[in-house]
Amino acid sequence: MAELRVEIAGGVATLTIDNPHRRNALTGAMWDSFAPLLAGLAADDEVAALVLRGAGDDFSAGADITDLEHILHDPDAGDGGHVTAGESALAAFPKPTIAAIDGFCVGGGWELAGACDIRLATERSTFGITPARLGILYPLSGVRRLVQIAGPAAAKHLILSGELVDAATAARWGMVSRLLPVEGFWEGIAAFVEALIGRSRLTQQGSKELIDLIAAADPRLEERAAFWDAEAARGEEAGIGAAAFLARTAPAFSWRRPSSAQVGQDRRG
Repeated sequence: MAELRVEIAGGVATLTIDNPHRRNALTGAMWDSFAPLLAGLAADDEVAALVLRGAGDDFSAGADITDLEHILHDPDAGDGGHVTAGESALAAFPKPTIAAIDGFCVGGGWELAGACDIRLATERSTFGITPARLGILYPLSGVRRLVQIAGPAAAKHLILSGELVDAATAARWGMVSRLLPVEGFWEGIAAFVEALIGRSRLTQQGSKELIDLIAAADPRLEERAAFWDAEAARGEEAGIGAAAFLARTAPAFSWRRPSSAQVGQDRRG
């Protein structure tokens, strides 16, 4: 059965795209599952970070071709249909998100990876954006995000040619931040995430929002920066961090969510 699976352990939620017999292609129902699943994880204070991965040997080959017309062109879902809805829910998730990429990361699979904050991949991974092979347009949200990440030259190369590129090329274009050997890949992911969740959630969530606003040239930047400055001043994170540094111990940061109700921001830019 093709589905999204969630497992929570040690403060980390692992969201698995599970359709390995089709290289983890996503059906319409799977795309629609992202928003409610992520909303629940965002509200769970036990969850400090999210890892997105594919089942088996591939991250995801993208939208299920057999359901493509419905997935991309549902008039009730707007530009990019269900794909953009799923991507936008992932991009708006307030906590750190890590795409753990092995094998194929193509089309809508890349759109999901691109919506994550950090992308780590194996050296054997393959990347591509292939609408030109199908005679369709890639969702505007995905094009915009690709240009922000890799730049217009790489975006044109990928989209106009439909070419699949290797992991080294993707890394050179900024599509992934680190390549890891296939041997020990998942242990490397676990070690990275363990270090990540030991950091201040206030720093992570505030910085994540502000970086997204800067990238989108969003006029709310100054307002939101003032909000996060005030949030930091109200909390105890800086004192906890300084005391741990002086004592040469690991800090036990306690912040979990903003004290104000003004939390959710649109990061689709």
